[in-house]
Amino acid sequence: MKLIRSRLFIGAFIAALAGCELPPRDQAGVTQQALQTSDDSDAALANEEYVMVTTAVSMPMYVNHDQAAFKRWGEKMGVKTSILGPADWDVPAQINTIEEVIGTRPTGLLINGTDPAIAQAIDKAVAAGIPTVVYDSDIPSSRRHAFLGTNWYEIGRMQGEEMARLIGGKGKVAYMGILGLNNMEDGFRGLLDVFKRYPNIEVVGKFDDKANVETAARLTADLLAAHPDMAGICGFDSNSGPGIALAVKEAGKAGTVKITTVDWEPEHLRLVKEGVIQMLAGQKRELFTWYGAQFLYDMVHRTNKLSGNDALAGINSVPNTVNTGLLRITKENVNQFLLP
Repeated sequence: MKLIRSRLFIGAFIAALAGCELPPRDQAGVTQQALQTSDDSDAALANEEYVMVTTAVSMPMYVNHDQAAFKRWGEKMGVKTSILGPADWDVPAQINTIEEVIGTRPTGLLINGTDPAIAQAIDKAVAAGIPTVVYDSDIPSSRRHAFLGTNWYEIGRMQGEEMARLIGGKGKVAYMGILGLNNMEDGFRGLLDVFKRYPNIEVVGKFDDKANVETAARLTADLLAAHPDMAGICGFDSNSGPGIALAVKEAGKAGTVKITTVDWEPEHLRLVKEGVIQMLAGQKRELFTWYGAQFLYDMVHRTNKLSGNDALAGINSVPNTVNTGLLRITKENVNQFLLP
């Protein structure tokens, strides 16, 4: 990490010393120089570097899905890929990383939309003429060129419909996740919109588990103590499900208290197979970063020309927003997702 940061600092320092104006950009914010000089020769591609910037860079879900797909894409295309960001969930550190990377002039930037606060850093990248794509959660207030991710309102609706079916449309339920994040708040709204149709479902609380297994387990244990007749709990971050399941198992209520949650890491899948978790709303995370990187490449290489001169026409030649869809994983199909 020290070597990476030194490289970023040196790149930014050299750019500052140069004191020259930024290359001219088209109306989509991509440098004309990058577009005019790009080609598909092996030598040219080997010099292209596409950079992913996230937070919690070592989170298993990110490593196993987002980052693995991004690396595979780079190997297939014959270009360099780099993955940068803080080890923990640290949005200010992610912002600092984005701003440092801008100084190195990467070919394209693929940014995890962790928090609305990163909008200004995204705008700086676009203003610098760097093709910039956001994935996972949109930052609609930014000038990003494209977004790929899941419709979180639909994640909430999927969980709500499944939970209502599992508990027969009646009983006490609760839900938890990371409060305040745009995507999760959308998910909460979808969940509650479903429950509005079931007057016999009582929502007893909304809780912040801070994406921490231990916190989710503690919150669940407290809920079960306060409400021995709890019917079901819904989770909205990758660590919600394992934490909820841990407390439900310890209370001896596995299968009695129904659980729906997001994501499909090996632990989640095992808990479904055991019958502790009843349904997973899985995101197609590999699609976020594979096609997000491809969008960056297509912008640089002008793969699809939509007019005589897209730059003069102010046309962005990649889709503005892509909903990658959802996976519904239950005990009936979980074996298809478990590794041999």
